[in-house]
Amino acid sequence: MAFVFALILVALVLFATEALPVDVTAISVMVALMLVEPVTTVAVDADLLAEPVYALHQPGDGESPLTAGLSGFASTATITVLAMFILSDGVQRTGIVQLLGAKIASLTGDSESRQLGATIGLVAPISGFINNTAAVAILLPMVTDIAHKGKTSPSKLLLPLSYASMFGGMLTLIGTSTNILASQLSADLLDHPFGMFEFTQLGLIVSVVGTVYLLTVGRWLVPGRIEAREDLTEEFEMAEYLTEVVVREDSPIVGQTVQTALAETEFDVDIVQLVRGGRTFLEPLGPKTIRAGDVFAIRTDRDTLVELLDAEGLDLIPEVEVDDAELESASERTNLVEVVIAPGSSLVGETFVSSNFRQRYDATVLALRRGRELFRQRMDRIRLKVGDTLLVQATSESIERLNVNNDFIVAQEIERPDFRRSKIPVAVGIVAAVVGAAALTPIHIVVSALAGAVAMVLTGCLRPQELYDAVQWDVIFLLAGVIPLGIALQETGGADLLADLFVLFAPGFTPIVVLGLMYVVTAVLTNIISNNASVVLMIPVAVEAAQQLGAYPFAFVLAVTFAASTAFMTPVGYQTNLLVYGPGGYRFSDYLKVGAPLQAVFAVVTTLGIAFFWGLAPP
Repeated sequence: MAFVFALILVALVLFATEALPVDVTAISVMVALMLVEPVTTVAVDADLLAEPVYALHQPGDGESPLTAGLSGFASTATITVLAMFILSDGVQRTGIVQLLGAKIASLTGDSESRQLGATIGLVAPISGFINNTAAVAILLPMVTDIAHKGKTSPSKLLLPLSYASMFGGMLTLIGTSTNILASQLSADLLDHPFGMFEFTQLGLIVSVVGTVYLLTVGRWLVPGRIEAREDLTEEFEMAEYLTEVVVREDSPIVGQTVQTALAETEFDVDIVQLVRGGRTFLEPLGPKTIRAGDVFAIRTDRDTLVELLDAEGLDLIPEVEVDDAELESASERTNLVEVVIAPGSSLVGETFVSSNFRQRYDATVLALRRGRELFRQRMDRIRLKVGDTLLVQATSESIERLNVNNDFIVAQEIERPDFRRSKIPVAVGIVAAVVGAAALTPIHIVVSALAGAVAMVLTGCLRPQELYDAVQWDVIFLLAGVIPLGIALQETGGADLLADLFVLFAPGFTPIVVLGLMYVVTAVLTNIISNNASVVLMIPVAVEAAQQLGAYPFAFVLAVTFAASTAFMTPVGYQTNLLVYGPGGYRFSDYLKVGAPLQAVFAVVTTLGIAFFWGLAPP
């Protein structure tokens, strides 16, 4: 037990600080459990193989210690979440969400109230049936465009977008990966998995309450950090960092390639574009030979500019403002966009140098925004994080490639020629069949979800090579890694000890008060670490606490599930919060200011709702 608690403590610190990626931390936990004999030997009841339930035992039971450690990969929750990623991607590639967004955007105009209502009204129900992180990623460009076209700060809409996706995910079992994981834990501990619409009635109430809050109190609390803009260079405050220079006849770099002369210089400078003979050239610029009279638009600071002009034989072109119009002059199509680093991106933890960004994507990064912090110089060594927003200039073809790359979310609407509009009825029908089969027949959700994933490929909604790109593998490895930790906590008596402490610190409280405290503790934990990790740690404790109180354990499981799926108070509590962190220009404190009152309201509403619908006395 001591080892398990020590491992949990280390994992919590790593989850909270993100010293390692959360999926790496989870896999490390799994490996640690497999290396320590007292908590890794497992026996599996043969008559439960159709629905695996893993129980940890002391050494001597004769089973391989690998079984418990690898149980997360065999978990129905892990496999179901993987299948749901594929289903969500199949729906996304039809373009149906964009069509709905365009219809709604045409009705909002310049009314902030209508824009906010449309944002919440669209993302909440969608999040009940496709992964809510995917829903935010799909809708983020539409919401940003609605805001700017309607002269509204995108900050006023993006945080509500994230929050609404979270409480919308509580409408069904498949709304979030957390729900699916909690369902398996409930099945293992209580033999009571969640039905497809097990908690829909409470999810509806929570969604209504959350919507009312966001339209009233939340609207007043959400800050307008980023002004509605017509010019991206103005939004990123690039006036002091963008300028144009001309190559003199006597310049030492004449005859050299751009790569040799400027791109590899020791100066902190980026070549944004080249103007020659009335034509504008964008990346790739490296192979071009420099000529006298070439005009370069460059990104650098004023001090570096002075040194650069003297060293490289360049002249400053006075009274030239390098704005969106200048940077968009290469073609009639979009050349300048905001790009968000997506969850699971291969660039997370990389720098622009280590990822070879410019050559890899034929794109130039002009600025980086992380919350309210703007980086416009010395960016090459900054390690990228989920939610970082990049101001990128590239050819329209390169931007189209970025738009279809799962490493990025282009934060404005870019028409995608690869949408499979003709497959919309098919994809929607497949998801409806998956939901119907799981809700109305004895077919387990993992079976119907996998069947739906196969159907997406067989019907052409997804191509076979797109299956692997559809899955957020960091989430899959996170689930596989933390599930054994929950098993160890339960079977070593750790959950029982924590439940003893929980009840000890709540003496004389009625079960409904303890239920509310369980929600609050889980919510606080989830805002610090991964939501899936908090479910794994807290559900065994909740079950033990309920049993000690003589209360209904399933009600306590629901409280933990709702708390873990609605983490409003920090940007790191939920992936959707990270997705809007950069594009909204938020501060860490904004999440606390807006999210803490909502979390408190939900604590009361959820606790009372559970007591009303399910009761607290054992049936």
